[in-house]
Amino acid sequence: MPEESKKMRIGITCYPTYGGSGVVATELGLELAARGHKIHFISYAPPIRMPSDVPNIRFHEVEVTTYPLFDHPPYTLALASKMFEVAESAKLDLLHVHYAIPHSVSALLARSMAAPKRLPFITTLHGTDITLVGNNRSYLPITRFSIEQSDGVTAISNYLKNETLKDFAVKNPIEVIPNFVNCDLYHRNEDTRERTLWAPNGEPVLMHLSNFRPVKRITDVIEIFALVREKMPAKLVMIGDGPDQGAAEWLVRQKKLEGDVFFLGKQDRVQEKLGLADLFLLPSQLESFGLAALEAMACEVPVIATNVGGLPEVVEHGVDGYLVEPGDVATAGKYAVDILSRADRGRSMGQLARVNARRKYCANDIIPQYEAYYRKVLAAGISAARA
Repeated sequence: MPEESKKMRIGITCYPTYGGSGVVATELGLELAARGHKIHFISYAPPIRMPSDVPNIRFHEVEVTTYPLFDHPPYTLALASKMFEVAESAKLDLLHVHYAIPHSVSALLARSMAAPKRLPFITTLHGTDITLVGNNRSYLPITRFSIEQSDGVTAISNYLKNETLKDFAVKNPIEVIPNFVNCDLYHRNEDTRERTLWAPNGEPVLMHLSNFRPVKRITDVIEIFALVREKMPAKLVMIGDGPDQGAAEWLVRQKKLEGDVFFLGKQDRVQEKLGLADLFLLPSQLESFGLAALEAMACEVPVIATNVGGLPEVVEHGVDGYLVEPGDVATAGKYAVDILSRADRGRSMGQLARVNARRKYCANDIIPQYEAYYRKVLAAGISAARA
């Protein structure tokens, strides 16, 4: 059987929460499973977007026991033990961990436990594991060590690769494999019944999707929308939840926008909602890639985002959206009004957004890059063992 057609047994670990790293890891697992590989998710809960009863996918729960001796449950150790257990029982070819801390440390321990059998692991860096957690003085040495001990390292953007090399001076080569979107699943939603519930008079619909953490600056979303509402009737749909939701809801009340803003909470099939929007807002303080922006673009929605991190690699200013500096709600508001005031309400810009998303970030093009990288890491280990 040719090397390219051999199916692999892969263990994937991620945070199963409503964030970009968990979403990407889950979507990667689903895409790999659809291509015939055996995927084993190993985490403390099923990933947020993982459907049940998918062929070629199994979920293994990490059970963490609380002891009176510990202030916090020893998740890193429990995860390492479960990784080793699954690797033995499922005969895994490799582990792929998303987010360096603590997952790469757990994978390193599991690899050591599996010796002399080979259990290589790949670490994918997503952003805050480098820009926030890893740069914390107490975490920097272990983050650097776990990256350098990885059999392979990938980053989701050129920005994140460069930041990692600059801040950690790691010796490993880092492969850039960007985030992706299933372009067959993410597209314009022609069923507009739900949109009519939000905008019964045909008002333009702006949208935001995130985990509502401070870095997302969701109160800026409200401020931008308020500027739009000064110029025209419009509606805002907020998807997700998190620590800053209360502040956003308070601001909505202060600006008397209660009838125009809808908080939907967490949603599983976000593509159905995104495909109904006219404009997507992502005014983050920092994004290592900007997966939500890409998902919106695939649904033919132009994006107004911030000119930070990896977002300029996704959104082309003036072509499929606009980029502003963090906190510049005035300029973002002007761009939003400009787009929504056009005769086509920004549809041509949205169509170009989908063209660019398909050209650079479709799953059909990105998943083979992961498969090739897995085989490269496995082949390198075999060569090293023979040397």
